Amino acid sequence: MHSLSALSGRVVIIGAGLAGIVAALKLERPCVVVSPTGLGSGAASMLAQGGIACALADGDSPELHAQDTLSAGAGLCDKDVVNAVTAAGPGAIAQLRRWGVHFAGTLGKPDLHLEAAHSCPRILHLNGDQSGAGIMRPLLDTAAECSRITILENTSLTQFCVENGALVGVQTTAGFIATTQCVVASGGVGGLFAGATCPAEASGSVLAQAVRVGAAVGDMEFAQFHPTGLAITVQGSRRPLISEAVRGAGAHLIDESGARFTEELQPRDIVARAIAAHRACGHEVFLDARSLSRGVFSEHFPGISAACKKAGIDPDRQPIPVEPAMHYHMGGLIVDLSGKTTVPGLWACGEAACTGLHGANRLASNSLLEAVVTAEWVANDINGQPPVKEVAPVVGRFSHDYGSVLPGLSVRLVRDVGILRDEDGLNAFLRDVAPHVKVSDAALVSLLIAAGALVRRESRGSHYRTDYPSVSDPIRRIFTLSDLQSFGVDIS
Repeated sequence: MHSLSALSGRVVIIGAGLAGIVAALKLERPCVVVSPTGLGSGAASMLAQGGIACALADGDSPELHAQDTLSAGAGLCDKDVVNAVTAAGPGAIAQLRRWGVHFAGTLGKPDLHLEAAHSCPRILHLNGDQSGAGIMRPLLDTAAECSRITILENTSLTQFCVENGALVGVQTTAGFIATTQCVVASGGVGGLFAGATCPAEASGSVLAQAVRVGAAVGDMEFAQFHPTGLAITVQGSRRPLISEAVRGAGAHLIDESGARFTEELQPRDIVARAIAAHRACGHEVFLDARSLSRGVFSEHFPGISAACKKAGIDPDRQPIPVEPAMHYHMGGLIVDLSGKTTVPGLWACGEAACTGLHGANRLASNSLLEAVVTAEWVANDINGQPPVKEVAPVVGRFSHDYGSVLPGLSVRLVRDVGILRDEDGLNAFLRDVAPHVKVSDAALVSLLIAAGALVRRESRGSHYRTDYPSVSDPIRRIFTLSDLQSFGVDIS
């Protein structure tokens, strides 16, 4: 058991997914990693199936990777960020190899998968269809053995402490840590949505706490629904995901008659809406992977095969029932190219950050690349800063509890702020949830998503308004807590 007073003055990293662990490994000074679960569980990075996108093949290039990313982002990507991340890809892969990650294929000829909206195969993978776990395990082992990294397992952030607008400490469920340097690597918000593919820990509570102390967020309306979640009843648990790589390997989307109804390798938002529309017309939708170009399904996708068989489906012999499910959030804390948020002393990386890489729609398998690259940006920036200032513990500052549970919120999010949106549903959601902002982080994050969706009177990427189906407004939306007042939210 660590004495938290002994940890004062260290860099604190909130989150132990890929972004948080890479940041810890790249820091050159002592740090504390705060993990809400046991190390190696509860992070979306561990669940990644397809792999990590990087331009390594003959005929491919970071420039082509950037073009595909910009195209998927539907006009809202930050071009400078896109170019910087895709250019950093080969170096990020080399670093992962040095940490002991062994991708499929050889060093000179990696085995690269094709996924939707990529113009050529560029997805590095390993460990069958459990690439995220294959990447994470050697990094977690390295972090656990590093003497300058302290890991607090089963510990969650409850509040940031700010004085004169700058960070002076963090309150956790294990106690207070005085620090003037903290990295938010807590992942996304998908766990708020019913039937999501995300872990429950992806609740956005850390994001909400950052907003409460003045941090700005952006692109909150862009919530990506993966086209092919396993269509089974899930209650209070994560929906199994059928990886994009399955379609890249030749699987077809069909309905109950066996007819194909859409092109499988279009960007995710287009495929997800096509499936949702087909289901809304009374059809069932299946992914037919019985005849893949790479061979028998269960041999190439053992993890997915096991999830299907647990649900009573044999994907080698039966089409897999699928439906769209909340999967990834393009929005988050606004950061610069060093990962700095708008609150001095607070950085963010990975899915918790809004870097501008993804724009309105994330290109498949760019998330793990972003996690590695942006975590290194953050670590490099902190390494160049003076050491953490000595700050006295703050006593009696943390008296609020923002963990109130709102019954039915997750279902309302899917219905009113989900894959298809309109003004009536968004206004009703805002009206019903607004009174709970003072006691609920979930309410605050949900309102930020709904507010962004309400003011974006167009359809772009993962955001689709049935009452405004045209593309018309290429502006990125940035919100702070005070901006919610215009939506009738009392933040006093």
